[in-house]
Amino acid sequence: MAFSRMIVRTLTPTLLGAAAMLASAAGPARADAVADFYKGKQLNMIVFQGAGTTYDTYARLLARHMGSHIPGRPSFVPQNMVGAGGLKATEYLYSIAPKDGSVMGEISPGNPFEPLLGGTKTNFDPLKFTWIGSMDRNVSVGVAWHDAPFKTLDDVRAREMITPGTGAGADSEIMPLAFNRLAGTRFKIIPGYPGIAQAALAMERGEIQGIGYWAWTGVKSSHPDWVSGHKLTVLYHTSDQDVAELPGVPKIRDYADNALDRDALNLLLARQDLGRPFLAPPDLPADRAKALKAAFAATFKDAAFLADAKKVRADLTFVSGEEIEALFGKIAAYPPAVIDRARQAIARAP
Repeated sequence: MAFSRMIVRTLTPTLLGAAAMLASAAGPARADAVADFYKGKQLNMIVFQGAGTTYDTYARLLARHMGSHIPGRPSFVPQNMVGAGGLKATEYLYSIAPKDGSVMGEISPGNPFEPLLGGTKTNFDPLKFTWIGSMDRNVSVGVAWHDAPFKTLDDVRAREMITPGTGAGADSEIMPLAFNRLAGTRFKIIPGYPGIAQAALAMERGEIQGIGYWAWTGVKSSHPDWVSGHKLTVLYHTSDQDVAELPGVPKIRDYADNALDRDALNLLLARQDLGRPFLAPPDLPADRAKALKAAFAATFKDAAFLADAKKVRADLTFVSGEEIEALFGKIAAYPPAVIDRARQAIARAP
């Protein structure tokens, strides 16, 4: 204590002033370090679906505007990384991509559930990602082509309907399979379609009869003429609330046979709250992670971004990275019996 007092007494006013200046400069210095890192950089924006898909449209929309809200004003270069129902991009972002804040990406909202549900062998922990946020909360629908013999959900429960699969880890395969086992549908899933865009064209050609799980915003933005021209019959939706745009369309959750199946279906459909999720690799420097999250939030208040979103018919709902982290905490608290039933519902035949 005496030694401390002696040091303080011997500090000259000049030295005290210098110390104060150093302390006051600490905050801006940290901000400058982030700007110095990002200045002049091109960041990679990984997109798990192909060019021209709705997910790709959202990612490119964000890429055009988010850089102006990051210190140093870097630019983004979208990079499509298609494969394994989105798991290729997810695994890349977790294990291979640089962990320095130079790469982020958009993944399938179903992929982070794979480690919990065991549907596919995975090598990532969703809680360790740097969650940036989501651009929307999804409501998905099951649709039939207008001339197919399916006009109601009961029709799909009464006879087999041919629907596409776009990869073993893709929601287009997982969710129709779950609906078969938890809600009594009879989807016949034909695998091998590269993505939902190709599957939609196959439906138009008559190769398949409908699509069992398709984001409603994706339907409206990619094929508005199909909606206005009544080319699609909407059989059900996946929300737990009525959807104003879909009057009279039933909730598929209401068709679960018992409480356990209903809880398992609710668990599987929790992926909708992720909507269109964006994340970065684990273990980013804290100041760069904070800057990316802040830039994502600021972009949603950007007039140019909002005008651009309207132009490409993108529905927007801001979801923070913290909300996504809280969602996974809630999911982890589900009773083991519900988790086991959800696993059974999406298990592939050996």
